[in-house]
Amino acid sequence: MRRLATSLTLALLLAACSPSAPPSPQAATPSSPAHAALGSPQWYAWVDQTLGIGDGGGHGPDPGSDEWNRAVQQKLDQEAPQSTPGSPEWQQAVDALLRARTVADQ
Repeated sequence: MRRLATSLTLALLLAACSPSAPPSPQAATPSSPAHAALGSPQWYAWVDQTLGIGDGGGHGPDPGSDEWNRAVQQKLDQEAPQSTPGSPEWQQAVDALLRARTVADQ
């Protein structure tokens, strides 16, 4: 019986010290789109949340729409990309700008 208790204690200690699995790329949240592709729903959600475009209750311009793109431009003000809003070049510039901001805020 004593041997069983010792073995069980040792097993529990080893299990507690085992490294956990790394998070999957799909687990990226809107606040950290580590692998979100530009123009994907996850990317739009991250930009929307980062800049406060919508109100969080679904009452705002549809992500990716002309109205949403204009709202992003307005929120970025003088830092807004000069390329055509919504274009791949624009998305890339917005992404780079917001990632630089989040790194600077840390």
